[in-house]
Amino acid sequence: MDLDIDIDGWPVGRWEQLAVLAAGAAADVAPELANSRLTASVLFTSDDEVHTLNRNWRQRDKPTNVLSFPMLERTELSGLATHGPPAMLGDLALAYATCAHEAEEKGIALEHHAAHLLVHGFLHLAGYDHVGSESHAEEMEALEIAALAKLGITDPYGDRNH
Repeated sequence: MDLDIDIDGWPVGRWEQLAVLAAGAAADVAPELANSRLTASVLFTSDDEVHTLNRNWRQRDKPTNVLSFPMLERTELSGLATHGPPAMLGDLALAYATCAHEAEEKGIALEHHAAHLLVHGFLHLAGYDHVGSESHAEEMEALEIAALAKLGITDPYGDRNH
């Protein structure tokens, strides 16, 4: 997957590398993401910007940690030929202050939490969802855990029973 990464409002760090690693780990556990034709944009930005995006595009007037904007239906993605022009998978946006606050509350490194949110976002772009179905939520969590393990990051849901 080819990524267009923009970093604005995050501290100096290896965010670009983290996004590439997270995309690779997500593709390892969700093979439909491994298609080399796929492109996605990742925006590391401020809470204000994510709040505005959430309000304008999701009609939710509140900040959040990560937003995903898929551009392909799940059936389109799974049926996408491996040869051809680039295909836009979608966009992700991560809110710095919310991510930093959540990482601090959880007692984990910001980089680990951001990697989790990136994997979570990429899975959303692939059509996975956790809302409305316990089995879908469990499937998505299992994929997140497996992808993060590939990055050497412990299970973010370890405090819950599976």
